Amino acid sequence: MRMKEKVAVITGGAGGIGLETARMFLKEGAEGILLTDLDDARLKDAAKQLESDRVAYFAADVSKNSDVEAYSKKAIERFGRIDVLFLNAGIEGVVKPLTEYPEDVYDKVMAVNAKSVWLGMKHVFPHMKENGGGSVIITSSVAGMQGTPNVMAYVTSKHAVIGSMKVGALEGAEHNIRVNSIHPSPVDNRMMRSLEEGFSPGGAEEAKKGFEAMIPLGRYAKNDEIASLALFLASDESKFITGATYAIDGGLTT
Repeated sequence: MRMKEKVAVITGGAGGIGLETARMFLKEGAEGILLTDLDDARLKDAAKQLESDRVAYFAADVSKNSDVEAYSKKAIERFGRIDVLFLNAGIEGVVKPLTEYPEDVYDKVMAVNAKSVWLGMKHVFPHMKENGGGSVIITSSVAGMQGTPNVMAYVTSKHAVIGSMKVGALEGAEHNIRVNSIHPSPVDNRMMRSLEEGFSPGGAEEAKKGFEAMIPLGRYAKNDEIASLALFLASDESKFITGATYAIDGGLTT
């Protein structure tokens, strides 16, 4: 029961990784979970799938200060505290050369993937300080550790996440707030379907084979494999780990 007596907030909670992490947290005894995502209907469906009175949901735009403040307050009102903040929301943008990349898409990707991390810590840190600490987990990507052509905004945003994580880890340490980032290789879910199509219009299956060929273990990650790492970092098993980047990539960045 690694999540016993812990309350977690999961952004991107209606997506594959977020939903699987919530399921795992519940199995490990989480006292409460607040799922947040942009789409209220998808959130409602996710909560229904989990079938637990320990789950609440709140629709929010994680790139907006007022929305992040609102989901933080919702978690406190519903469950009394926040022990774990899984900043997992993210979007991929489009696949285009940097000279053709649309400015509005770039700004949106940076806001959702990077600004949301700062806002999440900004509003949840005070609650964690009052409770004697907590764990913040941020979903970055292998794209935060290396370059990939034609996805300028995504790669830039995921590199930025590492800087935000390190600042958070240093500022949180005296309050027993741990902050770490996880860096998946391609995960077999909606985002990769979009990227496959972007890299190879009309031939997404070929793009997938190409991505898999770059991974030493020869396949995409699964949602539950990413969730297992999030669970470890949320639990007291990782209580002396902060400021760390965790590649979970089948050897891709080796």
